[in-house]
Amino acid sequence: MDGWTAPSAIERELYGAKARGDWPGYLDALARAELFLPQHRAHVDADPAQARFHPMPGGAALAVYTRGMLPAPDPYTVYLRQSLAWFANAWDARDPAFLAVNPGCPAEAYLTTTPADRARWRAHWDAAPSWGLAEGAVHALHTGGPLHGPVAHGLAVGAHLAVSNGEFWNALAYHGLGYTRERERLRKWWGVTDSAGWLDALRQLLNAEAVSPVWEFALRVRRVLASDFAGPVDVEHWRHAAEAGLRRGAERSAEPQLTPDGVTVAEPRPRAEVEGEIAGVRRLIGRIARYEQRFRADGLLPPDGWVRSVEGWDLGRASQMARWGVATRYGTVEDAERAVLRAGGAVRRTYRSWADFSAGYALGRCLHFDEEEFGEWYTSSLATHLTLTTDPASPWLNIPWR
Repeated sequence: MDGWTAPSAIERELYGAKARGDWPGYLDALARAELFLPQHRAHVDADPAQARFHPMPGGAALAVYTRGMLPAPDPYTVYLRQSLAWFANAWDARDPAFLAVNPGCPAEAYLTTTPADRARWRAHWDAAPSWGLAEGAVHALHTGGPLHGPVAHGLAVGAHLAVSNGEFWNALAYHGLGYTRERERLRKWWGVTDSAGWLDALRQLLNAEAVSPVWEFALRVRRVLASDFAGPVDVEHWRHAAEAGLRRGAERSAEPQLTPDGVTVAEPRPRAEVEGEIAGVRRLIGRIARYEQRFRADGLLPPDGWVRSVEGWDLGRASQMARWGVATRYGTVEDAERAVLRAGGAVRRTYRSWADFSAGYALGRCLHFDEEEFGEWYTSSLATHLTLTTDPASPWLNIPWR
């Protein structure tokens, strides 16, 4: 390839077909690939539903890019994700004579756009078995994204989501599903619609403030017991210790407090409230124990393993949230780099290995979504864990934990 390293498997396949002169194979690969159309951000912000064609200088060609060839995000140009079939259907006689795929790189192609050509594009699209990067697999940028070092480590913290969503795990200059779809994702799932909202969501995740403090309290009690007794903790012992801690906390909250304004007398918490809280934590401990039993049976934990903390669920999402901010232009690449470095440092302080972190991430996700059904939320977490701990291409097998 004359010294050129294809950014990803997508461009490598396109280059291989071009080098062989296999243009039907090139169109097959193109039909399976997402194509990103550059747009003026101001136009998209004014009318998000409208995609415009902006020809290259000279007017004879319209440029589109595959995922690996997307340039670093800037404040003025954004990209919309489309398919080859979409271009075949959107084109008309007034549009440029050529579709320029990845112009300026060895995998480039200038495709003519006659009605017969566009019918051929649709036929390849109809025959394509899939579109976009496969979900549930490890995908990486071989150029344009870090593969080793602290930033790569912080990006690998978000690998659960990157693998399950079918995205490059190491894309810091991130475009994701394209500008409008990424904005819609943040609005739908997080209620984020501007930079301030994104920064607040990112801060909460980096500080592990989104996970339930009750979950973390229960796990912290067991960590202390395991440290004190240097061994496994019986579930009933764990429950009794948690109950005792809650009762002590309720008693202390009712004690007079000396403040700068004098002595403050607090009202004791209602007994029913305290007893309800204790009953809830006892149920939670049973639920965690049952999840861990299933984790051990399925290989998500070793035979004697247990989950240290669920903060990993927040920190894994923080690594992704940093990148979502880049795609939506709510944040910059520099903002994202600082955030993923923080996420990487935080997981190293809390966990002892990638597998240890992954179990914490999976438990947090299951406690929030799965409700002990062991359905899709559980099975997808398990599948992603097994992929990331066994696939030779996984960052977890190539980036040291420390």
